Amino acid sequence: MSLEQALPIHGLVRQKQTNGKAEKPIFGRTPSQTRGFFERNNILKVLPVCCSVNRLMKPRAIDLFSGCGGLTLGLKQAGFRVVGAVEIDPLAVETYQANHKKVFVWEKDIRKLSVRKVRKHLDLKPGQLDLLAGCPPCQGFSTMTTLNGKHSSNDARNDLVFQFLRFVRGLKPKAVMLENVPGLTKDARIEKVVATLKRMGYLCQYKVLDAADYGVPQRRRRFILVGGLGTEIAFGETARKKRTVREAFARLGIGAKNDPLHNLPENRSAKVMERIRAVPKNGGSRLALGKEHQLACHDKCDGFKDVYGRMAWDTVSPTITGGCFNPSKGRFIHPTEDRAISMREAALLQSFPANYYFSDKKGKCSIAQMIGNALPPEFIRRHASAVFNRLRETQN
Repeated sequence: MSLEQALPIHGLVRQKQTNGKAEKPIFGRTPSQTRGFFERNNILKVLPVCCSVNRLMKPRAIDLFSGCGGLTLGLKQAGFRVVGAVEIDPLAVETYQANHKKVFVWEKDIRKLSVRKVRKHLDLKPGQLDLLAGCPPCQGFSTMTTLNGKHSSNDARNDLVFQFLRFVRGLKPKAVMLENVPGLTKDARIEKVVATLKRMGYLCQYKVLDAADYGVPQRRRRFILVGGLGTEIAFGETARKKRTVREAFARLGIGAKNDPLHNLPENRSAKVMERIRAVPKNGGSRLALGKEHQLACHDKCDGFKDVYGRMAWDTVSPTITGGCFNPSKGRFIHPTEDRAISMREAALLQSFPANYYFSDKKGKCSIAQMIGNALPPEFIRRHASAVFNRLRETQN
């Protein structure tokens, strides 16, 4: 059934535009007003999926601290229509906009962005947004922030979790999703966040989960909080089996030779290349090289055993970080080739599609930082699908 066929059933008529353009149904001045018209008249529940109004039927989401767009991609894959995003880093914004052209992005410090301005631009009233999602900068909570593994609780970025709360207060979304590093669970701020959400009527749960259990070919433990306004929301479904490095790299395809992201050059000294070649193939470690081939700094430190290690084909990769282009930063050597993984391979291990664009204006280090800081889209897709399904259940 087309929209043209569906409207008369509900006593609606097709209105004509007078500006000479093609006719189309007009129910309000903005998409939000059009959607509101359908909701008030219970049309959303009966119009078929094939209807041309389908885009307006999708639940709407906003992505705070959007980075290069991993969270937005996962939300879209789950069925959400992302209508707005906030990000302060220009390179991440350029990458985001290249991949999500229809999303309006506020490129600024979120602390200087008023919720009222966001509502006005998106024509949203409190309570109309379906999902508010975000991942506040997490470096301050990360155990990698300091060499001794302690948290930097005084990092100013840590308080950005309260900006998420500010937007919840102003938008009153039907559901919320907050993602971060596991260290957030040990910080007093999360207790305040959960208590505040509870007072606002949200039934929340949070947990540290491994993205490898959710279809991401990578060990990546992440904190995730989901909650609904007056309703509980479950976490997403786990994958039937873990995806491997081999499966991820197989997605490179024949186009890899023409992919700039896959072919960024490496500059290694002869000594470093000799060390890389000596590491055993398919999961080998620098520890297999013998004490005489260890760096002096490694002799003094018993940790970081993955440094100068190779990935293994038939298991998940280690956590992809902003240092994933450098073998001295972790187990980032290709399983069989004598090189670090490429930036495209790193993105695939994060579950980005093989054609996702990353700006190379500032070089490989900046690309690696964007990829390493991103949320794995597949991890988000699974949890956002649970939110999507719960919202549809409560609506019906």
